[in-house]
Amino acid sequence: MKRTGKEVEPKDRAFGRHIQQLRQSRKLTQTELAGRLQKTSSWMSQVERGVQRVERLDVLQDLADALGVSVQQLKPGAPGQAASPPLQTHVYKSNDLDEARRLISGHPAIGTILGALRPAPRKGLDELSADVDEMWELTHAGEFADVSARLTELLPDLEQTVRIVEPSEREAAYLLLARTYQALAAAFVRQDAADAAWVAADRAIWAAELSGNNLHVCAGVFRIVHAFVRLRMLGQAEHAATTAIQALETIDSRDGLPVEGLSVLGSLHLALALVHARGHDRAGARAAIDAARQVARRIGEDRNDFDLEFGVTNVEIQAVSTAVELGDAGEALDIGLAIDAEGLSPERQGRLLMDLGRAHAQRRHTGEALACLLRAEALDPETIRTHVASRKAIRELVLVEGPGAPPELMDLAERAEALE
Repeated sequence: MKRTGKEVEPKDRAFGRHIQQLRQSRKLTQTELAGRLQKTSSWMSQVERGVQRVERLDVLQDLADALGVSVQQLKPGAPGQAASPPLQTHVYKSNDLDEARRLISGHPAIGTILGALRPAPRKGLDELSADVDEMWELTHAGEFADVSARLTELLPDLEQTVRIVEPSEREAAYLLLARTYQALAAAFVRQDAADAAWVAADRAIWAAELSGNNLHVCAGVFRIVHAFVRLRMLGQAEHAATTAIQALETIDSRDGLPVEGLSVLGSLHLALALVHARGHDRAGARAAIDAARQVARRIGEDRNDFDLEFGVTNVEIQAVSTAVELGDAGEALDIGLAIDAEGLSPERQGRLLMDLGRAHAQRRHTGEALACLLRAEALDPETIRTHVASRKAIRELVLVEGPGAPPELMDLAERAEALE
C-alpha cells in the first residue's frame, strides 16, 4: 500500500455519511460495527468515507441487520435521517483482503474433485512459480490490495493444477500452493484477520506435506503460531512452536540441519519469544531470543529462506519487539538504535521503527516516538494502520499530550484510526 499525491476519490459519499450517522446514533464504534459484520475496521472506515461501495445484497442485508434497520432504510435521505457533516478522506487506497477471505471459504476445488469441472491448466508451473514469487514480493511490501487482486486468479489456478497436473509435476505444484497459502496467512495476520490466517496456514501445512518438503511444513507452523498469537490462543501457539522446534532440534543433533532448516528453526524460536512476551513470561522470552541468536550465528548472514527473512538482523529486530512487549523501553532502544535494517524488506524496517516508536512512547518522549512512527508509516503504512500495538502507542501519546498534541500526531491518529 502506497501513498499517492491525491486523496482517494469518494465513490458513494452520501451513503457513507448515512451509515456513519446510523452507527453513531446507536453508540457503536467503527470497530464494533465492523466486528458484527466480520469485517476490518479499515473496511468500515472506507464505507463511511464513501471510498468503498457496498453493492452486494448479502452485505447490505448484514449491514442493515447490524444497525437494526431495513435495507431500504440504509438509503441516504430515508425519512427521519438528517444530513451528516462532510467527512475528510484519507489518502490510503483500499487494502482489505475480503476477496481473498471469500476465496478460501469452503472447499477450494469442489467442482474438480466431484468431476463437475475438469479444465486444462491455464499456466505452466514456471509461470505459476513466477506469479507466486511476485505475490510474496507484494506481501513483504504490504501491498495487500494487489495481493488480494492477484489471488483471484492465482489461487484457483493452483488449486485446479495440483489436482489435474501430471504425477511427475504434482509435488512441485503442491509446493507452489503451500507457498501461496503461507503468503496469504502472513497477509491476514498483518491485517489482523487472524481467523482467516489460521485457515490459510493450516492449508499451507497440508499442501507442504503433499509436496514432500518437510521444511515448508515447519514454515507453515510458523505462520499458524502467529495466527494463534493474534487470536490470543497462547497455549496453542506455544504447543505448535515447541513441537516443531523439538522435531527440528532432534534432526539437527542427529544429522545436522541444512542452512534452510536453520532458518526455519531460528524463526520458530522468534515466534516462541513472541508467545512468551505476550504471556508476560520474561525468562521464557529471553531464552527464546538467545536460542534464535545462537542459530543466527551459525548461519552468519541475513537470509530469506521460505520468505522468513531470518538472520542476525531480524533476530535483533525481534529482540527489540520482545523488550517493548515486556516494558523494557531502555533495552529496546539500546538494541534497536544499533541495528542497520536497510537490507531487509519495508515490512521488517517498518516494524523496527514502529517498535522504537513504542519504546519512546513508553518513556513519554513524544517527539522521538512520533518521528519513528512517521518513518514507519512512510515505509510500510500497513504496520501503522492495522497493528494493534502501534495504534495503542499513538492513542497513548495523544492522551499524554492532551489539548497541546502536535497536529502531526493528531493527523497520524486519524489516519491510523487510533482514537476509534
